[in-house]
Amino acid sequence: MKYSMTAAAMMLVVAGFHSQAEELGWTSSAELGAITTSGNTEGTSITGRLNSLQRLERFDNEYLFSAFFKEDKRRLADGSSERERTAERFSASVKSAFKLETEHDTLFALARHTDDKFGAYRKYSTLAVGYGTRLLDLADHSLNVEIGPGYSRGRTSLGETESGFLARAGAIYRWQISENAKFRQDLTVEYGDDNTRTSAETSLTARINGRMQMKAAFTVQNDTDVPVDKKRTDTQTSLTLVYSF
Repeated sequence: MKYSMTAAAMMLVVAGFHSQAEELGWTSSAELGAITTSGNTEGTSITGRLNSLQRLERFDNEYLFSAFFKEDKRRLADGSSERERTAERFSASVKSAFKLETEHDTLFALARHTDDKFGAYRKYSTLAVGYGTRLLDLADHSLNVEIGPGYSRGRTSLGETESGFLARAGAIYRWQISENAKFRQDLTVEYGDDNTRTSAETSLTARINGRMQMKAAFTVQNDTDVPVDKKRTDTQTSLTLVYSF
């Protein structure tokens, strides 16, 4: 319950600053989803994300923060019960893209860090640079791609540290289905000697009113090299409210 109240308070604070953000040249969105179950199965899960994009004359700067929590109520042998945290993940990234003379062509630099208390990798950081362009540019459809070298460093659930250079490729496909609905597919592959990480998100967003949207999303993350007691693939299905400002 306390996580739900905290997340709701964050949404209210964010909404109060939308006019100031517009004056500073920012476009941002905040999304929140929560599920609480009771009865034979009791638990709470919360997912949230803050995404801000600053468009300048020669640069586009993007900042992303996301979090996911899950708590289950576990019944003990003596008949009592206690809450147990079963998922806790934070992720943050910063990306700056320098606009070249050709429209949609950019040179970018990216930094991303993930802290996952129960994942195959407890910590995973990536630094990458590269080139991005748009391969498809239609009225309702677009496809942006990027590629470049990078460096990653991770610590597994066994406490082992892995680091090394990698090749990174990414793609974002957008389809404006109608005035109030849009589809988006994100895909990123980071290929390294120790591990190859593939991340994908498929989402469908429907507008409720001027600033509020409903978003259904399915995310997949796969690591080729994980400890023997961990699975290679993690998935998450979410339904969230998105507020744009």
